[in-house]
Amino acid sequence: MTRHFLITPSTIAWTRPALKLSEIDHIAFYDKPFLKFERLLETYIALAPKGFRSFQMAIPLWLKEKLFQKSLLSKKLKELDEDVTSDRLLFTEHHLSHAASAFYPSPFEKAVVLTMDGVGEWATTSAAMGEGKPPGNLPGDSLSALAGAALFGTDLLHRLQGQFRRVQGDGARALWRAEIRKTHSRHLVDLKPDGSFRLDMSYFNYCTGLTMTNERFAKLFGAPVRAPDQLLTAFHMDVAASIQAVLDEAVLRLTRSLASRTGARNLCLAGGVALNCVANGKVLRDGKFDHIWIQPAAGDAGGAVGAALAAFHQFKGGARSVAASDGMSGAFLGPEFSQSEIERRLAEAGARFSVLNEDEMIEATAKALADQFAVGWFQGRMEFGPRSLGARSILGDPRSPAMQKNLNLKVKYRESFRPFAPAVLREDVGQWFELDSDSPYMLIVADVRADKRRTMSAEERALFGIEKLKCRALGDSRRHPCRLFRPHQTVSAEPILASIGCSWRSRRRPVARCWSYQFQRAR
Repeated sequence: MTRHFLITPSTIAWTRPALKLSEIDHIAFYDKPFLKFERLLETYIALAPKGFRSFQMAIPLWLKEKLFQKSLLSKKLKELDEDVTSDRLLFTEHHLSHAASAFYPSPFEKAVVLTMDGVGEWATTSAAMGEGKPPGNLPGDSLSALAGAALFGTDLLHRLQGQFRRVQGDGARALWRAEIRKTHSRHLVDLKPDGSFRLDMSYFNYCTGLTMTNERFAKLFGAPVRAPDQLLTAFHMDVAASIQAVLDEAVLRLTRSLASRTGARNLCLAGGVALNCVANGKVLRDGKFDHIWIQPAAGDAGGAVGAALAAFHQFKGGARSVAASDGMSGAFLGPEFSQSEIERRLAEAGARFSVLNEDEMIEATAKALADQFAVGWFQGRMEFGPRSLGARSILGDPRSPAMQKNLNLKVKYRESFRPFAPAVLREDVGQWFELDSDSPYMLIVADVRADKRRTMSAEERALFGIEKLKCRALGDSRRHPCRLFRPHQTVSAEPILASIGCSWRSRRRPVARCWSYQFQRAR
């Protein structure tokens, strides 16, 4: 939760227009503040006098607000509906929220549930077994990395990799300098056969400072951590790819160990590390589990879903029904707007527009894509989670050699190499990718089939370090505007692959929830 209270009457109206807040049985919060405060205090005490500046900044906020989360929430909720009582508030443990968000909506009767993130109350990586009942921790499982007095999980590697390069390294650089990875393995990480690991905290500033790494880390690699707007170099790519490789190996050892210990054939993933599409793809191709399902809002946002599900199934004893695909409704859980509301808001924003019927709109959009235009697509309920899945999306033709660069630089305002996610109909996914399973939420990286890859030009081969981007894709096999695929194929005459999808979110700004905001940004 941020310091700002984000529930408003309009939030409730978007989800259930006729529902009053006081008619909700319980409101669940996704972690336990007192347990988290306990961890912070013990960490600061164990590492004192280091960390005093961090302590000085963190503790006043905790004493003023975070320790009194229940009172704060009760007060804010009463401002919205005076009939809401504090006994309706429930608090779940952080990793239970993640585990519940992954298991309960999954299409599995039985599954191992693996949660990997930065840190909850104490745990950073945890495993549980879900089998028609609340997910229960596996005996003897911490699967966490004890470093100094605090626990660190695979999320530290995930975040550290992002400091050097904001794209997952395996999809960007096939060959990194071997000594870079050896440096990680020899000095920073002690990775165990079961996937647990220890970090040498003398290179990190995470526990006691305001940054993730320290000067000793920079000296080890011979360069400081990359600043957000600093020009990328081959060195940054080497480090990012190396960290990704270490992360991949840690996650694979974890999943292999869990498969061996439990005999389970299904795996559910949650926590921020579960958004690492490269690692997810490797787990799937590793074959230790027949099926994997990843919570589309795998980070802390999904913890809210898990807290509500845990409250329903565990506190209220609600029965679980397993959906054929999954229980997330395609992650389309946000607000939606009527045709008249869209037209009214566009008119108020000064837009010039025409109203087409659905067939005309599909035909016009397919032609625009084939003519190398980027298309803003607004449809139904907004996506919940970090991925654009076809409701608030920017679409483009993936055949275009300039589309990726133009969208990145002119629309998204970010580095030109950033990849996008091609979308393909489920029945066609095996014809284009080395993947033949569902991937509805853009959470798995798969190779493009060799017979579908085009030969790189000499100019492209000269782009040292990023050649693998041409043969990687995030396979979204189901949740894009499906009626666009065949018309686009007819117009373009070549690919079944119909669109490159990205959210209507520019750099460091949230996704626009309605058309008037999108229009104003695009002007």
